Amino acid sequence: SCPQPGPAALTAGAGRSRGRGSARVYADAEDGYNFWRTARRYYRSGLGRVRSAVRAWNGERCPLACVLQLGDLIDGLNAQRGASEPALRAVLGELAQLRAPVHHAWGNHDLYNFSREYLLRSELNSAPRGAPGPAAGADACYAYHFSPAAGFRFVMLDAYDLSVLGWDKFSQKYQHALKLLKEKNPNEDLNSPLGLDECQFVKFNGGFSQPQLDWFNEVLTASDKNREKVLVVTFPFIQALQTTFALLGIIKMPFPSSTLINVWCVFSQSIILLWKELLKLHHKAMPLELYMSMKIK
Repeated sequence: SCPQPGPAALTAGAGRSRGRGSARVYADAEDGYNFWRTARRYYRSGLGRVRSAVRAWNGERCPLACVLQLGDLIDGLNAQRGASEPALRAVLGELAQLRAPVHHAWGNHDLYNFSREYLLRSELNSAPRGAPGPAAGADACYAYHFSPAAGFRFVMLDAYDLSVLGWDKFSQKYQHALKLLKEKNPNEDLNSPLGLDECQFVKFNGGFSQPQLDWFNEVLTASDKNREKVLVVTFPFIQALQTTFALLGIIKMPFPSSTLINVWCVFSQSIILLWKELLKLHHKAMPLELYMSMKIK
């Protein structure tokens, strides 16, 4: 029989589970390397990995309640080649074969390829119509929450709410993020952390605005009252810069909560564990400057 829901099984409902994954930097191009040239990128094989994942998920004995797509569905290389839309159509075409809804997080590569305005109109905006989220408006972030089964609350956060990526250059969000970057990063190339004590202040990074954190606080408060288990889905606000992991966006965790929280992001298990440790501290609203340059063995 299918497992029952619970912290150990991490199922999304009686007899139902959920998958997670990312195509991770698909492009119709020859293989290449990441920004640091420390990891090989197998661009074309990304499509085959999505196809294999969909086939495996569709074959699960326990039907999936949903799939969490954790960001960077296609590589920024597509933008340089004028191939963003064909690449996105190719990957979404594979995901369309999935017999479960997909919830998308946005990463920096998504924002290299498309503006936020485009993404909000695209299939990468998976927020259900009328889904509860932060206040709407020109500078609204992409965040929402939903319950795939009784007792569970999934929260999709926007890790690039505070960023220069994706926003119109005349918007308040862009201007605020650019001002912050230039105050913290004197390098001519704002993507470079060279010489920085706070390595998170680079152009390819992002963070959470205070309005989004306030909204997140409200969601956690409601989940506390309803005794829901909360799973947070986001592209990591912890970025890997060689061996240094830097926390950005948040200076204090302003929300108390007794809710069981799990956080899924797209990088390594060690980052997920760090996320969990930080969230254990949030009831103390501890300053997190101490964690700005944590090295993880």
